[in-house]
Amino acid sequence: MAFYEKGSVRLHYEEAGSGYPLFIIPGGGLNASIAKLSETHPFNPMAEFKAEYRCVAFDLRNANGGQSTGPVEFDRPWEAHAEDMLGLLDHVGIDKFMVMGFCIGNPLLWNLIKHAPGRVVAAVSAQPSGFRADLPDHFYQTNIAKWGPALCASRPDITMDMIDKYLKKMYLANPDFVFSVNRDFVRNCQIPLLVLPDDTEAHVYKVAMEMVHLAPNAQVSLYPWKDTRENTALAVRHVRSFLKANCPGAR
Repeated sequence: MAFYEKGSVRLHYEEAGSGYPLFIIPGGGLNASIAKLSETHPFNPMAEFKAEYRCVAFDLRNANGGQSTGPVEFDRPWEAHAEDMLGLLDHVGIDKFMVMGFCIGNPLLWNLIKHAPGRVVAAVSAQPSGFRADLPDHFYQTNIAKWGPALCASRPDITMDMIDKYLKKMYLANPDFVFSVNRDFVRNCQIPLLVLPDDTEAHVYKVAMEMVHLAPNAQVSLYPWKDTRENTALAVRHVRSFLKANCPGAR
């Protein structure tokens, strides 16, 4: 069991395999953790790609069920997560890397690209989360009910007032698109991108396809891809081909 610590932040992470680095951001909203990769995800990228890449995954700071802890920085939520991830990558000696994010991993990987564009070589966004106009406060309401109370129960230093401010800054201050970057940023991003769309309250098909149309080097996999074992296997094959095609030195 490995941890990266910086100040009051303590991140739990795991590694598997060897080769070019593949940084994996689990899904599950603010409860995203390594455990969910095998428990709730359509496939476990650590298991799928460890034979080809050095896979690194982590528990999101303050995820219930995870082992990462730190302050609730309600004035800079996205920036704090970017610093966590880049600090972890520095800690394990990784400079440039490919990244794969599920669900909340979509705004988080875009935020990584914004903060360290020269380090991200390629990105895969699976079942990406984003804003939907018919449910404008979906992420606030979900997390204020399912993430905040459990966190406060285990952390007496955190209050629901802090949670409220944090979620409003994270999801309501810029309630559009992917929250962490705007459309012009995606339009001007030259990094190769593969999108695996989904269509749920949190995983917005319209946002996924808009990213595909905006990003100049984007590809899209089949949809639906989670409905059958065969379709999931096809999507994994597409991810594998995309990573191989964009891995430095693999061509």
